[in-house]
Amino acid sequence: MPLRQLRVLDLTQVMAGPFCCQLLADMGAEVTKVEPVDTGDQARRAMGFKMKGEDTAAFLAVNRNKKSVTLNLKEEEGREIFYKLAREADVVVENYRPGVAGKLGVDYETLKELNPRLIYASISGFGQTGPYALRAGYDLIAQGMSGVMSVTGEPGGPPAKCGVPIGDLSAGLFCAFGILTAYVARQETGRGQFIDTSLFEGALALSVWETAELWATGRIPQPFGSAHRLTAPYQALKTRDGYINVGANNQRLWKRLCQAIGREELVDDGRFATNEDRMKNRTELVEELEATFKKRDTDEWVEILLEAGFPAGPIYNYKQVFEDPHTHAREMMVEMEHPVEGVVRGLGIPLKLSETPGKVRHAAPLLGEHTEETLQRLGYSESEIADLRRRKII
Repeated sequence: MPLRQLRVLDLTQVMAGPFCCQLLADMGAEVTKVEPVDTGDQARRAMGFKMKGEDTAAFLAVNRNKKSVTLNLKEEEGREIFYKLAREADVVVENYRPGVAGKLGVDYETLKELNPRLIYASISGFGQTGPYALRAGYDLIAQGMSGVMSVTGEPGGPPAKCGVPIGDLSAGLFCAFGILTAYVARQETGRGQFIDTSLFEGALALSVWETAELWATGRIPQPFGSAHRLTAPYQALKTRDGYINVGANNQRLWKRLCQAIGREELVDDGRFATNEDRMKNRTELVEELEATFKKRDTDEWVEILLEAGFPAGPIYNYKQVFEDPHTHAREMMVEMEHPVEGVVRGLGIPLKLSETPGKVRHAAPLLGEHTEETLQRLGYSESEIADLRRRKII
């Protein structure tokens, strides 16, 4: 597997950090999740949906392919064990609030003295610098302060967050990208480095069209529901039994759409002659198109439009997503054997590498499942491990 030589220590909890480390684990990295004694990652108990055992579905969703070790980092002996792990690691990932890692003695400045080749990645709400660095970070707050909520939802409606936790997930993605970038750089320099990203920046960095509109026109971007801010019609339209997504993002496709639905006269309608006209008269455009689309069901229209070479598709709920044969053909649902839950399902790996593909090897670990084997590898005897466990160091 492509990252099989990468050894990662995962100090993170809940979503952004665990998601980042799972991405690395899916590609073969050896990821050891270092968790607080007794409680573990707070997502094990406090987030998502309870199943048979104590761990939630939310925890299982972002912690597969990892090992779990429990350590009390507030105690010197616990830190000493962590230092031994850090000396042989390639990467440490943490998502404490800025300053907490330093108080625990597991910050970059401390660890790089033990291992100059260490790549140390930090995910926080707002980053390690700036006036908001010390604020707690949550996806909802990041979506609000990055502008994402101001352009989500229907025009004139209340603020709405993106349905998926885009701040958390994008921060995790950017962090994984940063780790691999630093890993490539280390091949040349021999030195590790510090990586700093945040939920705020992760959400803001995805605001490509919105910032383009702001800086090009001076207008403050507004929400458009399912519509696109740069082209029309490119949105959901009501059919007889639901909605269909249509994507006429150029003049050629606009003409093809009109021909496919039997509304050729709209091509010569001055209100819709150009994309600029269609954007200006979007309300009338939608009324004209929906008057036609409401005459047939969604599936009928999808078939008609695809046959005409026009991009269109239904709007699925998540149950329908996983009933669709394409989802299965792309292996985007996988099954794993869990020691408590039995067979659990998870999302597949979205990257398909022809020579060194990723692999879902096992489900998320039980709390501390690999503590003993890890300490034995570090040279601890059974009696020493038992004593550490008795004193709540592990």
